[in-house]
Amino acid sequence: MKYNIPTTSNGEFAEKIQALWQLLESSRHTVAFTGAGVSTLSGIQDFRGKNGLYKTMDAERMFDINIFRRDPSVYYTLSRDFIYGLEEKKPSVVHRVLAELEKRKMLDALITQNIDLLHQKAGSEQVIEVHGSPSYHYCRRCGFRNRFEDVVPIVRSGELPKCPECGTVLKPEIVFYGENLPAAAIDRAVTEARQADLMLVLGSSLVVYPAASLPEMTAHAGGTIVIVNDMPTYLDHEAKLHFDDLEETFTALERLLSDSATQDNTDSTGST
Repeated sequence: MKYNIPTTSNGEFAEKIQALWQLLESSRHTVAFTGAGVSTLSGIQDFRGKNGLYKTMDAERMFDINIFRRDPSVYYTLSRDFIYGLEEKKPSVVHRVLAELEKRKMLDALITQNIDLLHQKAGSEQVIEVHGSPSYHYCRRCGFRNRFEDVVPIVRSGELPKCPECGTVLKPEIVFYGENLPAAAIDRAVTEARQADLMLVLGSSLVVYPAASLPEMTAHAGGTIVIVNDMPTYLDHEAKLHFDDLEETFTALERLLSDSATQDNTDSTGST
């Protein structure tokens, strides 16, 4: 079934969006893979863009595990706004659409490189965070864990969050440089990538490994790749569809989701 594409779209774009919608409708197992480009729509800096963290602050020092072990205040000072201001950020149209696709059983899993919690805030439940998450902070000495929302006011006040049991400064469950990726998350992500007959690669230039190899696993298993990113990726030649603009693409998908819901309600009403 065809639905209306936003009138601002040109003919070629409309055809590509319709093709994407048909892929989503016919897919047996769909997985999304999201990178920092998705977060920028919510006003969060990416790492490697023209105004990214690598150019505006010392991101490598911020997330260096050896520096954290020596002086955790470096991380908490540099990340005070970037990480501990996340509660002020709102999900973008990409986050909303992915959550709705999951709700409608059109998206089976969401693999993300992001650490901003916006997918969960939008309502996504099947989120695999391959670079960890600030959702919890833990004591490296005794294992005590504290929730993100309890740590935020401490960090925002300029203090260091400490374990109430032994006084050790807590570390977020974000993967720092020099640490291994979370084994359970990677194992699940690999399984999903290999099962997917459709993978949406969104806002990632696929340069950070080993996570960037996941879409290639889908391609090698015979799955279809769709890429939405404003920079080239090494998998562009494998993509069945390629879009440059995340916001434009997902605004169109949001319209299609709305139209399909209206059609479903009409059909349901007409059959009663």
